[in-house]
Amino acid sequence: MKPSTFRNTRFWAACTAVVIFPAASALSAPLVSPVAESGPLVSVDPYIGSGGHGHVFVGASVPFGGIQLGPTNFEQGWDWCSGYHYSDTVMTGFTMLHLNGTGCGDLSEILFMPYMGKLSTNRGTKENPDGGFSSRYSHDKEVARPGYYAVMLDDGIKVELTATERVGMMRYTFPKHEEAHVVIDLKVGQDTPAETYLEKLDDHTVAGYRFSKGWAPDQREWFVASFSEPIESLKLFDDERPAENNGVDAKGRQSFKARNVKGVISYAKAPAKVQVRVGLSPVSIENAMANLKAEVPGWDFEKVVTQANAKWNKELGKVAVKADASTGRVFYTALYHTMITPSLFNDVNGDYRGSDKKVYKNPGFNNHTLFSLWDTYRAEHPLLTLTQPERVGDMVTSMIRVHKEQGKLPIWHLRGSETNCMVGYSAVPVIIDAHFKGFKFDREAAWEAIKTSTNRDDRGLKWVREKGYIPADKEGESVAKALEYAISDWSAARFAEALGKKDDAAIYQKRGEAYRQYFDPKTGFMRGKLENGSWREPFDPVSSKHRDDDYCEGNGWQYTWLVPQDVEGLIGLFGGDEPFVRKLDGLFDVKETIASGSSADITGLVGMYCAGNEPDHHVIYLYNFAGQQWKTARRARQVMKEMYLDNPNGLSGNEDCGQMSAWYVLSAMGLYQVNPVSGCYVLGSPALDEAVLRLPGDKRFAIRAEGNSRENIYIQSAELNGKPHTRSFLTYREIMAGGDFVLKMGPKPNPAFGAAPDDRPKSRIYH
Repeated sequence: MKPSTFRNTRFWAACTAVVIFPAASALSAPLVSPVAESGPLVSVDPYIGSGGHGHVFVGASVPFGGIQLGPTNFEQGWDWCSGYHYSDTVMTGFTMLHLNGTGCGDLSEILFMPYMGKLSTNRGTKENPDGGFSSRYSHDKEVARPGYYAVMLDDGIKVELTATERVGMMRYTFPKHEEAHVVIDLKVGQDTPAETYLEKLDDHTVAGYRFSKGWAPDQREWFVASFSEPIESLKLFDDERPAENNGVDAKGRQSFKARNVKGVISYAKAPAKVQVRVGLSPVSIENAMANLKAEVPGWDFEKVVTQANAKWNKELGKVAVKADASTGRVFYTALYHTMITPSLFNDVNGDYRGSDKKVYKNPGFNNHTLFSLWDTYRAEHPLLTLTQPERVGDMVTSMIRVHKEQGKLPIWHLRGSETNCMVGYSAVPVIIDAHFKGFKFDREAAWEAIKTSTNRDDRGLKWVREKGYIPADKEGESVAKALEYAISDWSAARFAEALGKKDDAAIYQKRGEAYRQYFDPKTGFMRGKLENGSWREPFDPVSSKHRDDDYCEGNGWQYTWLVPQDVEGLIGLFGGDEPFVRKLDGLFDVKETIASGSSADITGLVGMYCAGNEPDHHVIYLYNFAGQQWKTARRARQVMKEMYLDNPNGLSGNEDCGQMSAWYVLSAMGLYQVNPVSGCYVLGSPALDEAVLRLPGDKRFAIRAEGNSRENIYIQSAELNGKPHTRSFLTYREIMAGGDFVLKMGPKPNPAFGAAPDDRPKSRIYH
């Protein structure tokens, strides 16, 4: 069944059919979810973005869960950052943790793999997987759902996966009553093991840990694995070398500590089915056991899948939409992708291990990790304030606690480790946006964290304070760093004003205007400026040397617009609305191409507008600030149509922990928060005929696009709660109050809509 339209909330309550939408090539798959699916879950296709450069996670999880249990291929480069890529046909095993859409690889670790035949600890190679325990597979014998994954390996073993917040559950169905094994490989991962450990606790249970170094420089994971069938034998290895006495000590305890521990559990004659429950903890084996007992106390696999489905339906159901089937799949898959991270990073008793590697006992909030903030402050976090208000306070508190533990706010935080990846201190606008939207957290602790993090001497900040700009001959990526700092500093000025800290507000306001230092009126671009005050030469606005010039994953065309905090000021630098719009039009019309050797992240190009990477994500919506909303509508529809597709190659760039999809979710509803702290959602052109947001207090906010179609992309007029609405934006307060917003769409622009100065969005706080 493929419904041609998606109904309102009542539709989901009435839908009970078993409906699964795997990728097109897998529609004839013999594998299906073992439980009925209904509601918006049926419209999620986890394969979207698993090809191309999307890098999305494929496997079983629950919303914002601490486990992402899924298939893992041999690592073959950048497009395998999540551990799995749709183009692959070799499975090395199933791992407890995966990244979702990042541009760097890590995790894909704590691997389990069932196989038959002679005992082996060798994975084989991607060229010769038959030489080890890896297996070939095909998509026509594979099913991926948000809370369930299954594959029939070419050796005939059926593997099924599901998960709770802290427990992964696997079910292996063996085709023959012959010798079979389950390998636990603690060497495998996209980082380097530092120390690993495995111990047999009893005839059904093993436990261990994996400490490693990689993108996360000091990652520590503990686990307990419980088997439904008695463990007939366990052999322990350091990679290929057997443990002395098989790890059995004088007291008969079997355990082994080494750099690359592998354990192989063997059955002389394979049971028909073997189930494995794996509890994970950032603290200890004892806590991993407690997580296991609390979340999956029994062996009812279908029950766990049913619970995972219910959790996904609850969260996905916070937005009910009307659209054609393909648009509905793209939308709900995007919404699903926005709810994988930030992920839980604590135990059922609340304990977690901080960035300082100390254990914090039940701190009174749910600690989170995987903060890809350079990406997610732009759309992911503003979206979560609408769809996940009950989680925002805990996420912000997690960031503030990171400051206490490591001396600064998170930059790119991964499993309790700071990676220091990307430019800026982008936790700042996320925290401040949460403040103005009324979420609960410690304001004074937040302010202390912001002041400390923004007044360090590293990453060009000393130059910001001493010279007012970052010299390009003294600091790499100077323009990118400075423009990101200015966004956060402007936000800090607004926060300081709200807290009554006038002197601080004045300092941060000046720093928030530092973007002006980089604008060259002669060329009309943001450029690198040398210590002596001259421009760096030669200058080519198309040039992009990955992390080796003035920009970061971009070029002059893309970074010139990175002033979402003061668009009016940027318009002024260009000399007014007309030259600003002319230059903005030029961004989309550039005929030049990106040279080889440029950043691989510059993808999804329309001219030089980059839909596949974050610095340009707000740019389409800048036309509203110059009174030409209809141009925003045209470009928003173009990007949604061309860059977000209903197939595995459906993302034009890295998913980046939900940011790519958050752009689509907001844009498909016709909204985007350009200024990350303003609470001003700028209007575009909705791809959905209707979107109904479920809000706290049993409220709802409905956005209805009357006459919407692929041709009728322009807003003719609007009404908010039955009254004419001439502004080209909505405020967070208006949305959260609930109501009805009606847009009348047409095939030709209405240049008058949103054109008056009072009807344009402004660089101010609207909460």
